[in-house]
Amino acid sequence: MLDLLPDPMREPTVLAIPFFVTMLAIEWFAAYKLEESDDDGRAPKGAYEKRDARASLSMGVVSIATSAAWKLLGLLVYTAIFAYLAPWHLPVTAWYTWVIAFLGVDFLFYWSHRVSHRVRLVWATHQAHHSSEYFNFATALRQKWNISAALVMWLPLPLLGVPPALVFAAYSLNLVYQFWIHTERIDKMWRPFEFVFNTPSHHRVHHGSDPEYLDRNYAGTLIIWDRLFGSFAPETHRPTYGLTKPVGTYNIVKLQTHEYASIARDVRGAASWRARLGYVFGPPGWAPASVAGAGATGTEAVESGDGRVSAPS
Repeated sequence: MLDLLPDPMREPTVLAIPFFVTMLAIEWFAAYKLEESDDDGRAPKGAYEKRDARASLSMGVVSIATSAAWKLLGLLVYTAIFAYLAPWHLPVTAWYTWVIAFLGVDFLFYWSHRVSHRVRLVWATHQAHHSSEYFNFATALRQKWNISAALVMWLPLPLLGVPPALVFAAYSLNLVYQFWIHTERIDKMWRPFEFVFNTPSHHRVHHGSDPEYLDRNYAGTLIIWDRLFGSFAPETHRPTYGLTKPVGTYNIVKLQTHEYASIARDVRGAASWRARLGYVFGPPGWAPASVAGAGATGTEAVESGDGRVSAPS
């Protein structure tokens, strides 16, 4: 069957589109029929809001094109590194090469994801994925348009002899896995599975804007990275989804770019180079002591501009 498809359509995320559409339809139907809500009056679990879902799907469609462009650039760089700098070349047909590629991508995805929550300039590329106040399969497709940080993070893989094509294949499989964990329809799963793998329960925590959930559960496929590196948090209550300071728009261009504008505004108003660098490379919400107010330090995080408020760095 793959031989019948043109090369661009053999990419795993493209092949998975029928699965995405089917699961979206099933979950939407369930949300329509089962409108249970929490006692606090919030939206029903797994609910769909038409404008929000349309924005998520639109961002997903655009991300296919933007990711392809970034991947083409990455492929050129990775190929040069693989061909001229790698001390050995792992065979593309060997099973262990695929295992190394998948585990390597998943491990580096964890760190790339963690950096994207701790460095404001990188957060600007990622925050759109967190901007929905709903948590459903449509939110899974609310993808970023700039994957440059991830491409930089994966540079060790071709340098260690992993074929560039396998790097991108492993990343696509990682993204396909992450689709199904964006739902409130699945409660906690079998405990051994919950211990090793990322699940809907773990990822609901990651999308929560509650203080106890911020900057937790960065995993792609394996939650063991969070357990090993101290960023794991269990789900103890239903999260409040979205950014700590909602953007208040369904315009997909603004959703993708508003944090860049906020960074530029803060940098223009900064009184020193230290403050300018802090606004760009500090955690989301960072502000100098003069802005943070009495009792703050130069590295303390306070709400400033659009974004999630991170813990002190």
